Amino acid sequence: MNFLTNKRIFITGCCGTVGAELLSRLNSDEFQPLEIVGLDNYESGLFYLEQRYVGTPNTSFFLGDVRDYQALNRLMRNIDVVFHTAALKHVSLCERAPFDAVQSNIQGVQNVAQAAAANGVECVLFTSSDKAVNPTNVMGTSKLMGERLITAANNTRRGSGPVLGSTRFGNVLGSSGSVVPVFRRQIAAGGPVTLTDPRMTRFVMTIGQAASLVLESAELVRGGEVFITKMPVIRIEDLARVMIRELAPIYGHDPAKIETEIIGTKPGEKLYEELMSEEETRRAMELENYFAVLPAYRGIYQKIDYSYDGVVRDTVSKPYNSSAETPMSEEELTRFMHDSALLDDGDGDRQLPPKRFWPGD
Repeated sequence: MNFLTNKRIFITGCCGTVGAELLSRLNSDEFQPLEIVGLDNYESGLFYLEQRYVGTPNTSFFLGDVRDYQALNRLMRNIDVVFHTAALKHVSLCERAPFDAVQSNIQGVQNVAQAAAANGVECVLFTSSDKAVNPTNVMGTSKLMGERLITAANNTRRGSGPVLGSTRFGNVLGSSGSVVPVFRRQIAAGGPVTLTDPRMTRFVMTIGQAASLVLESAELVRGGEVFITKMPVIRIEDLARVMIRELAPIYGHDPAKIETEIIGTKPGEKLYEELMSEEETRRAMELENYFAVLPAYRGIYQKIDYSYDGVVRDTVSKPYNSSAETPMSEEELTRFMHDSALLDDGDGDRQLPPKRFWPGD
């Protein structure tokens, strides 16, 4: 990862789960960037980040929003690499305020791309979502548009303009928006543990793996691609069983007495997770650890060589869908949870109520 050594790096959404992990990783001896600039609109989160990095003179933080082009344009001066992680990500909240999702997840991406071009940035990496594939909700639709804006900006770049690409995440277990802290809090309260649908399957990755995907994609990107990491699959019902079995005794409860309750899926929620559609397979390549979905429309002003090290095959025959993959067994999932420290207690969980509900209930 020495391609980031002595670079000036800009992270939007630096208080979010992935943004904060990128900040921590980039501040290690592995990368040694010249400067890191973090942007977020979460004032309290920025305050605590400043306290954490008070002894790191090359790292600075600014209160702002990706909706504000002028702020982005000002902060990107002399920046080399941009990691754009800021977004509205909660499905139900975006359904209730769709124009806010448009302003942050679509106009925000456009602002980042334009500010990067105006300031001669070398590379922009946008973090997308599995919900961008065949979207059924506002959040997923806005993320799909974000991907297309990034690809279009790359296709129309001239000369030494920034190379832009996207990464597409599955479920990041342990993140602020994942079900893991919800289940943990419900188990601590003695149950019930609420399941939306026992048939539900998900691709899973840890916060550290998500950050690795972003960092490695920044080195791999040629322009306009969407990178998808290969991930294991779990059944959400199995996750609940494992967490009840492992955590209930810690909180003084008998696992056999903690009940599960089926509450139904929320509007726009899928029973399975899609990371690559059937249409995208026609323009995808398989690498050792990733899939690379190439742009449907190639660059207008320059020819891009989409060659990578470690290509497994240059064609992909089937969509990448959690319902079509073999899920981990409960034993494998238990090891995965322990190895990833996902069963450790978190201070943030105490802010969550034990009952889970959807707006409008």
